[in-house]
Amino acid sequence: MKRTLILGLTLMMLLVGCSAEINDYRPQQPTLDIFHFFQGKTEAWGMVQGRSGKQLRRFHVEINGDVVGDTLTLNERFLYDDGEKQQRTWYIRRISADRYEGTASDIEGVATGQAAGNAFNWRYSMNINTSGSTLLLHFDDWMYLQDGTHLFNKTEMKKFGVTVGTVTLFFTRKEQ
Repeated sequence: MKRTLILGLTLMMLLVGCSAEINDYRPQQPTLDIFHFFQGKTEAWGMVQGRSGKQLRRFHVEINGDVVGDTLTLNERFLYDDGEKQQRTWYIRRISADRYEGTASDIEGVATGQAAGNAFNWRYSMNINTSGSTLLLHFDDWMYLQDGTHLFNKTEMKKFGVTVGTVTLFFTRKEQ
């Protein structure tokens, strides 16, 4: 029993030690500036997968971004494969050279983000309507700039610390 407990704790420590940190990406190029990338028109295509990896939904997003001072406003229009439409407006404020805070109507509290190199980590809690009820899920977004016009995003959605699904998106920046 004691041996099993020690083995289990060792495996957990190894898994925690393998998680990425934003500073791991500091030397990566090109450098991601979310204010620059999302200024103007951006499009994205994505999917939601359940815990088993099964694709649950696909969607397309049109985004209009506007930067005024230290605030980026993102107007997002979602169209899902089942015909559902959603809108969200993010207000993202740069609080230092590499740190950000943001709010939106369906976000609980304040989202926090940090950039380094070609990566941006964005964390927030969102109220999700599903099957007639609302769930508060915790999102951990990792965005990676590929070049001047393409950005990948992988998100883990968690409830009570357990991953319940993932969201994967591919963004393309329109000519400005």
